[in-house]
Order: sequence, then C-alpha cells, then structure tokens
Amino acid sequence: MAKKGQIFNKYTYDFKMKVYNDYLESKCPTSHMAKKYKISRKTIETWIYKFRDLGTLKNCKRGPIKELDIDYKEKYEILKKYQAFLKAQRERK
Repeated sequence: MAKKGQIFNKYTYDFKMKVYNDYLESKCPTSHMAKKYKISRKTIETWIYKFRDLGTLKNCKRGPIKELDIDYKEKYEILKKYQAFLKAQRERK
C-alpha cells in the first residue's frame, strides 16, 4: 500500500525490455538483477509476469486485465432477449 507523499518511479519501455532481456540471457535471480539495476526485486518480477502473460510491457496499467474489445450494443441486445425470455417464463406460471 502506498504511503502518503510517496513518489513512484516511472521506467521507459526500453529500460524494461533491457532488464527483461538481461534476465532471460543471464539466468540469474531477480535479487541479483535488482542490485545491478538498483530497482526493486518485486518490480522486476512484475515486469516478467506481465510480459509472459500479455506478451508486451507497453501500456501496462495497474489492476486486472480487462477485455479489450467490448461490444456494448451486442451485449445490450443479448440482455434484452434474456429479459424477454424471463418475462415470458413468469407469464406462463
């Protein structure tokens, strides 16, 4: 949890890829990489995790990964059909 007044570091995409590629090539633990680049071990682990899951480190946002292409109109139509179905079921009883 962040503390009041805490300053967050922002790293460029090139730097992240440099650290990630160095991690893959050297096969050394993240603790050694953290000392080498003077950043947190958990930061490096997060980059590795995100790269393996997403395939890229660009536009990584905090929080869960959300569905990229949401078709709201299609979901709205499905919801309307389902509501009509439920209404028809209640009328049968």
